[in-house]
Amino acid sequence: MSRKGNCWDNAVVESFFKTLKTELVYHHSFKTIQEAKTAVFDYIEA
Repeated sequence: MSRKGNCWDNAVVESFFKTLKTELVYHHSFKTIQEAKTAVFDYIEA
């Protein structure tokens, strides 16, 4: 484990969330939280 604030700790997760937001979240307007959850689940699983 490294110290708090080390950017290399979670680089893979940060990259994944950036890609998720860029490809899915910023291009859709979700009306409900359930609709957003379903879209994210479909994005990850499909």
